[in-house]
Amino acid sequence: SGYFGCRTLDGKFEPEKFKQQAALPQIKMIEIKLSQGAKPGHGGILPKDKITKEIAEIRGVSMDVDCISPATHSAFSNPIEMMHFIQQLRELSNGKPVGFKLCIGQPWQFMSIVKAMLLTKITPDFIVVDGSEGGTGAAPIELIDHMGTPLREGLLFVNNTLIGAGLRSQIKIGASGKIISAFDIASTMAMGADWVNSARGFMFAVGCIQAQSCHTNQCPVGVATQNKERQKALDVPSKADRVFSFQKNTLKALAEMIAAAGLQHPAEIKAHHLAQRINDREIKNYAQLHFWMKDGELLSCENKDEENFYFRMWNLATAEHF
Repeated sequence: SGYFGCRTLDGKFEPEKFKQQAALPQIKMIEIKLSQGAKPGHGGILPKDKITKEIAEIRGVSMDVDCISPATHSAFSNPIEMMHFIQQLRELSNGKPVGFKLCIGQPWQFMSIVKAMLLTKITPDFIVVDGSEGGTGAAPIELIDHMGTPLREGLLFVNNTLIGAGLRSQIKIGASGKIISAFDIASTMAMGADWVNSARGFMFAVGCIQAQSCHTNQCPVGVATQNKERQKALDVPSKADRVFSFQKNTLKALAEMIAAAGLQHPAEIKAHHLAQRINDREIKNYAQLHFWMKDGELLSCENKDEENFYFRMWNLATAEHF
């Protein structure tokens, strides 16, 4: 929402700057962040004490004041405008994949975005669902603990909504939020994700101790600080080896789980492969536990039963506002 690297001095989106940045070969895809799991609806602050000359030049901000990421976007104000913004970014980036990331709040708000997709015939290439488990030490504790929808519930809802709207085959779904182990990856993909994003495990591997002082410039292990003296606590060569080993062993464990289930690729993991104990006498798999939409079901007028949660939320949604 701060449009860093492609903004005007007052923080508005600057198309020409974006076009130049998006042309860089290391830019593979563009993600619009609507909200972040650790602090949905809050925005962010980079204190001026942490802004170096390099950061100021890269972001296009002043070193003299705190750098604010607004809670909302200035480039669009409703779902229809958001779809046109996605199309604008796609054209400016010469066709690179464009999507958005959000932590689910009120269900009808996401459904409003999906209705805008149907109305404008513009779809993102991907959607990343961020769970409320997502972390940052720079967020208010109330938002960390109590705001947003947990990943599994949010992911199931997004997957079902896109299936119900007949759009799932056009849009990939990523998922993030406290995904660390091979089982976290496998179980998340079983709920409908095409891929997962993981930060926490890598942060641990690089030395993070969750001191929650990321925003103070006083990180005790040298990870989240621009202070040269504090950065000495992070030995890059040894931490690089740890990060590499963590990645390699996590993927090895995932491959072993996939093979043990008789599968050949993580994409083959489905809901029926996961089971959960319900009580001392009963176990059910996830295909039985959860409600699953049929393709295009939300578009069928005769099935809009108000007793069904999805149809009730769909009826509340409108493409004209979030």
